[in-house]
Amino acid sequence: MPYLFVHFKEKVTPDGEQVYFGISPDGLNWEKVNGGNPILTSTKSEKGCRDIEIVRLHTGGYVIITTDLCIAYRMDEKYNVDWKKVNSSGSKRLCMWRTDDLVNFSDQEFIYFGRDDFGCLWAPEIFFDEENEEYLIHWGSTVAEDNFTHMSIYCSTTKDFKTFSEPKLYFTKKNEILDSHITKVGDTYHLFYKNSSDPPMNMHSTSKSLYGPFEHDESFEEYMHKNINSPGAYEGPTTYTLPDGRWCLMLDFFGCEKEKMGYVPFVSACPGNADFRRADDEFTFPYGFKHGKVIEITDEEYVRLKNM
Repeated sequence: MPYLFVHFKEKVTPDGEQVYFGISPDGLNWEKVNGGNPILTSTKSEKGCRDIEIVRLHTGGYVIITTDLCIAYRMDEKYNVDWKKVNSSGSKRLCMWRTDDLVNFSDQEFIYFGRDDFGCLWAPEIFFDEENEEYLIHWGSTVAEDNFTHMSIYCSTTKDFKTFSEPKLYFTKKNEILDSHITKVGDTYHLFYKNSSDPPMNMHSTSKSLYGPFEHDESFEEYMHKNINSPGAYEGPTTYTLPDGRWCLMLDFFGCEKEKMGYVPFVSACPGNADFRRADDEFTFPYGFKHGKVIEITDEEYVRLKNM
């Protein structure tokens, strides 16, 4: 059961903030694709791609979307960034590409949701709602109404990635939240996200409905608080099932110098069991993978990507 990991790199140069592929035959041992060079490079708008997302369409083919942003272009000579300005006036659209074979891609497109009051559209993810045969796109944003001071999760739906519903609030809390990841196990929806404060760490909630309400997982919060050094230094959750049936949660560690940042693996006994334990020794990466998504691919697709 091979896997594809779409991601970007953390660098002080713009080439890191583009679309990269990693592949694995077993979900544990990862290798670079295309010699470790970008698969897709943004040449329009902000000229960068962060927080890479991919979905296999139920009608065939794939869609890749990203945050339209390049932090390297917004750094001063000492590598400082005005994050307040980024959050209020960064990416107002999402980058998008289509592909049938993961090798040949459409021209770069943009998704605009019809609202100018959003700040930066961070970390888009796509969840396929089988019941309604539509895709839920969700992301983190601040809005003009509160002077871009509070980030929440917003969403829009689409059936074809050509027309999109009017965005609405999906999930919010008293403190700012970001980096939402949704997956379904059985009849339960699992929402992972990042608390910016009180306390700053990744959280897990569940619901029997895609649109909530969601019940907070106290045991997951307790584990993160007690067992993870600097839990606020992790973000960008994504999950997938390993060939042996275990559930893998990847959290993107950003709490060190650039070019040494990347995903850290946690595993549990089975999908839906959020009793995770850190498992670095079981995984290998060619370099630090940054905020992205893992999906299963076919043996044919794995060989095709390996030979790029």
